[in-house]
Amino acid sequence: MNYHQSREYIEDSQKYGSVLGLDNMRVLMERLGNPQDKLKVIHVAGTNGKGSVIAYLYTVLSEAGYRVGRYVSPTLYAYRERMEISGEVISREEFAAYLTEAAQVIEKMTEEGLPHPTPFEIETAVAFLFFANKKCDVILLEVGMGGNLDATNIVKNPLLSILTSISMDHMAFLGNTLEEIAATKAGIIKPKCSMITTHQKKEAECAIRHICEIRGVSYMETDPDHAVVVKESVEGQRFLYRGEEYVISLGGVYQKENAVLAIRALELLEKLGIPTTREQRIQGLMNTRWNGRFTVLSKKPLFVVDGAHNPAAAEQMADSIRRYFKGKKIYYIMGVFQDKDYRTVIKKTYLYAEKILTIETPDNPRALSAQKLAEAAKEFHSDVQAMGSLEEAVDTAFSFAGEDDVILAFGSLSFIGKISEIVKKREDTRGNA
Repeated sequence: MNYHQSREYIEDSQKYGSVLGLDNMRVLMERLGNPQDKLKVIHVAGTNGKGSVIAYLYTVLSEAGYRVGRYVSPTLYAYRERMEISGEVISREEFAAYLTEAAQVIEKMTEEGLPHPTPFEIETAVAFLFFANKKCDVILLEVGMGGNLDATNIVKNPLLSILTSISMDHMAFLGNTLEEIAATKAGIIKPKCSMITTHQKKEAECAIRHICEIRGVSYMETDPDHAVVVKESVEGQRFLYRGEEYVISLGGVYQKENAVLAIRALELLEKLGIPTTREQRIQGLMNTRWNGRFTVLSKKPLFVVDGAHNPAAAEQMADSIRRYFKGKKIYYIMGVFQDKDYRTVIKKTYLYAEKILTIETPDNPRALSAQKLAEAAKEFHSDVQAMGSLEEAVDTAFSFAGEDDVILAFGSLSFIGKISEIVKKREDTRGNA
């Protein structure tokens, strides 16, 4: 298969549905030679903050000279960004070659009556083949959803398991209580492996501690409240933590917590045979970029995008709004998936909006229509308008916002990349006028 055919193969695989559990993934990986067993893996699960923590670790370790693989989803600009090594995404030719290898095994599996793997299972298999063949020093592996039954959890002995902030999300799949969801996500913790988590709510902490006790793993928790912010703005912050000064260039008040988790994880990794110097950690955190997480796209008016798609992320975004935009008029562009708790997201954020423009996230079957989202938003806010496209939403927001105002586009990460391109094109046109 060529690259185009391999992408079609992935898309076509959606029609087969999914079978709960890791048995099918185990068969697939075993027949591919279990490449995941050859890798040193840092496994990251949680509700919010996974991508940011991975971004910090990826930058520090890469700049320290390690050959670092990163597997994340979703991506903002290009599909192949899911799999990259030290700044270089997997090539079209490599993706097609590894996908063809996996497809040959899958064909034999289905002939034997075994279920067809899901798109995410296939992508994960391709990533493991890619990283193993490229002989990476360490892999940063993001859980797709949940933990214990996620395709990435085929890894037997991770070097380190990291749990970011856990909150209510994907309840239809993960559980109806915070304790149940935390236990599911803590499924990435394996016997005799190291783990670290950020400070969690009590119910989540109890569930994680219980898993650690069962598996004989020492529970380690960070202390983000001990990090003291010295200076902050929408474009980053400077803070003191355990006698050191750190600067991060990622916006959002919640980034301090993610940065502290990354710092403590790097300290653990030093004990596990992957050392970094103090200077490398400080410089790496400062150089980290992770688009789509309270990211400034343009100024006058300020245009910010954020992937706040669940209640906990919405609450964090509201904190950032109160901190950075006090007294300013804010115009929302909002798009979400229909399976998300979007009413709670609206409830936690509507107070700060001058006007809410709703959009339908393009090219996604899970997208909630702009009209339905507008109807939900009108339950809370008097000035809501459904937009026919992202371009219309951007143009309308700019027509309302003055130079000192703020446009905030948020919700599903699936439209952040597209809207970023629209704003950049607009800025380039304005700059050349």
